[in-house]
Amino acid sequence: MARNSNPFIDAAGEERDQELVNLAKEGNRTALEKLIESHQAWIYNLALRMTHHPEDAKDATHEVLIKLLTRLSTFDGRSSLRTWLYRIVVNHLLNMKRGRAESRGITFENYGHALDSMPDAELPDTQAIPADVQLIVAEARIGCTTGMLLCLDREQRLIFILGGIFGVSDVVGAQLLELSRDNFRQKLSRARRDLQNFMQDKCGLVNNTNPCRCAKKTRGFIAAGHIDPTNLRFARERVARVGDVAARVSDEITGLDAAYAEVYRDHPFQNSPDFVAALRELMSRPEFRSTLEPG
Repeated sequence: MARNSNPFIDAAGEERDQELVNLAKEGNRTALEKLIESHQAWIYNLALRMTHHPEDAKDATHEVLIKLLTRLSTFDGRSSLRTWLYRIVVNHLLNMKRGRAESRGITFENYGHALDSMPDAELPDTQAIPADVQLIVAEARIGCTTGMLLCLDREQRLIFILGGIFGVSDVVGAQLLELSRDNFRQKLSRARRDLQNFMQDKCGLVNNTNPCRCAKKTRGFIAAGHIDPTNLRFARERVARVGDVAARVSDEITGLDAAYAEVYRDHPFQNSPDFVAALRELMSRPEFRSTLEPG
């Protein structure tokens, strides 16, 4: 499924979306479907990093898109469409019910203890698993580092995903979370610091003096049920890196902060499920069509 350009920086995309909204309000269902297609992958990728579980991310994205559809008639153009839409996304992700991964109450302390307690082991026998071994190691790396995000509280996590991974500027981030630019930068700095302190102490991806290596933990992750070689959550064939679709902002950080951010920007930018198909029946209902008409 094709991805549209980055909604956080693309002014031309904003103009196209506004045209689609105007057509949708006139009853053009094709325009409404195109609007969903423009944003579903971005919303899904935000939700996936917030929830750590594809099914929870799918549910969250579906719920957000229903809110988009049912509230579209209230969009009056006083803010940009991007700000209006992604405020809906942000508020939903901050207030949604706890997902299956988040409900475990993960902290940096117990996450570190779990990594320390998991014995190192050689990679699994290639004849014993149904997937390429390096793909399984990538699954371990992406799953483990994404899991670290759950140690941040929801607001920290979302701010880091936006500003640290997706390259959202402080101007846009402040608009989405309804903060001052200074406050957004301060919260992003704290999130980076907390995550970096943990990774600098535990993770060998950037700090080579740490003994923890994804390849050595992979077999333990499989045994513990964190990885299912027959059903990979994160390391399916990658179409793009996050860093390929979310360009750096001009004041991008440097040094260790940049190195740790790059760990996350190297994660796959996942194709989302086809929410257009899932929502098409809803969009065809007369009672739904009436919600598009300004009251």
